[in-house]
Amino acid sequence: MDPVIVVGAGPVGLTLSLALAAQGVPSVVLDEGPGTEETRLARTVVLREDTADLMGRLGCRDLDRAGLRWAGWRSMRRKQLVREVPLGEDPEGEDGLPRHALLPAPLHVPQHALGTALRAAVGAAPLVQLMPLSRIDTLEQDAHGVTVHTREPGSTWWRGSYVVGCDGARSTVRKLLDIRFPGRTAVERHAVAALRAELPWPGEAVLHRQPPWRTGGAEVTARPLPDGVWRVDWLLPPRGELVTPEALITRIRDTLAGWCGETPAYELLDTGVHTLHHRLARRWRRQRAFLAGDAAHLLGALGTQGLDEGLRDAENLAWKLAHAWHHGPAEQLLDSYQSERRAAVAARLRAADQCLPILRGGGGLRTLVPGAARGHDTLLADGHLGRGALGAPPSYSHSPLSPPCAEAHTAVGTPPGAPVADVRVTAPDGTTVRLRERLGQGHPLVVLVAPGTGVWDRRHWQTAGVMPRLTDAVAALPVTAELLVTENYPGASAHTVLLIRPDGHLVAAFGGVRPAELFAAARAALGGAGRGTEGGAEPKGPEGPERAEQAEKAEAEQVEKVEKADEPEGGLDDDAAGHDQRSQARARVHADGTAGIN
Repeated sequence: MDPVIVVGAGPVGLTLSLALAAQGVPSVVLDEGPGTEETRLARTVVLREDTADLMGRLGCRDLDRAGLRWAGWRSMRRKQLVREVPLGEDPEGEDGLPRHALLPAPLHVPQHALGTALRAAVGAAPLVQLMPLSRIDTLEQDAHGVTVHTREPGSTWWRGSYVVGCDGARSTVRKLLDIRFPGRTAVERHAVAALRAELPWPGEAVLHRQPPWRTGGAEVTARPLPDGVWRVDWLLPPRGELVTPEALITRIRDTLAGWCGETPAYELLDTGVHTLHHRLARRWRRQRAFLAGDAAHLLGALGTQGLDEGLRDAENLAWKLAHAWHHGPAEQLLDSYQSERRAAVAARLRAADQCLPILRGGGGLRTLVPGAARGHDTLLADGHLGRGALGAPPSYSHSPLSPPCAEAHTAVGTPPGAPVADVRVTAPDGTTVRLRERLGQGHPLVVLVAPGTGVWDRRHWQTAGVMPRLTDAVAALPVTAELLVTENYPGASAHTVLLIRPDGHLVAAFGGVRPAELFAAARAALGGAGRGTEGGAEPKGPEGPERAEQAEKAEAEQVEKVEKADEPEGGLDDDAAGHDQRSQARARVHADGTAGIN
């Protein structure tokens, strides 16, 4: 089968190509530029816990040295400290769960360092072909693939199975597909400076609202980088105000003096003006062509991170393309990319648009309400720290891939559709790792919660309790899955079984081993498609639910013999076919009003 064509070699395009390669899918990355990264310290990205882990899994394991994880978050208003939030990794208790509710520290890294790390990982990936100086001007589709033409100096016709436009806000792919990109222009403007200086809060990010000095403006943000470097942002008025070099130098000196008492020695490394827009493409899929990253959406006001959402686009799309590439057409599965990701980004944009008049409107009766200022600081902190409607990782609770509710389902600390907790798990070969380290390999995960297995020899718990029955149930699933065991999971009791998508979102949790229900949930998570199926056809022979039910009955006697009192209880839009079904699924996704943002 032809490779996937990825247009654009920014962080999203490179991430998508690496994620596809990790799942055995070749790709060609068409890079409009010369294949190098421009060093700009005034252009940085903040990676949340899930996206930072994604970068590590894809081979960018040295990002922690190129960037910095914040030690804390500090909110100030005028001359007062409003809020101080410690950040970092939680120490684990004996049960493998965090002892304290510390917020995870975001990773702040220069964008050129992230791009360089991704390019190095691509260079080591034999399934990824990176082609510089390749700007597309033609895109054609047929029933079996796509054809793309790149202009001079590398004028070539490329043939692929699918094409993904990751080519930024002025996306050529989006224009060739004739997809509209409505939204708002210049929602926020920031003057930005990267400088090396010694500030009173080493390692902590600072948000200072209404600073008391004349040139402070409405808001100043300082975010640390390694080697004593800081990125400082000043919120500019919505209109006008040309940022001259002299005016920026005055802002820098006044701000440093306001924080340090007097202007300390500093080294100015880079400057810029950052204008933020809010836009959302009408469609993210057209037949075999997809949009991701800035080509599909623009956001960034109030601390929200557009690149974070772009990386989540890549992770969500990669496993679905990989399944279709390996197992044949799966239309509902591919349609779910737009249903899930567009709804998630639309909700983020809607939350930001609702908060902007409150946080940026100023004046009025709001300022007289007790506690209003503190509430505003909480909203801003949510956006910067990755919490709440402005920043939390998305949950696909209304996804068309969600299985119907069943009596066998049980509630755990993670609601269906949300990202799973990163607990420590053990594989049947005895390997013990964090759960997130097993994601992104193109297959779902089945996790059994079995307290006490850590103190038992692996040979014992593999043949004890419900483990043999669960092993057979996993083998009968419509797609290859990996079976893992954990001693504890938030909100889960012993013998709970979790079904997890390749991108780390919970499909369903079951109160015990329920082979038929597990099979049904796994099949729903694939959009009705599985091993040896096309477009969701029912699998034949020994892979169907009949085998799962037979396995459940056949193992009943063995389970009764193995379970003993002195052993642990758990061993461990365009296609006509399926149009009505996909329309119903999209109606479910937009039931919360998301359809109002187009």
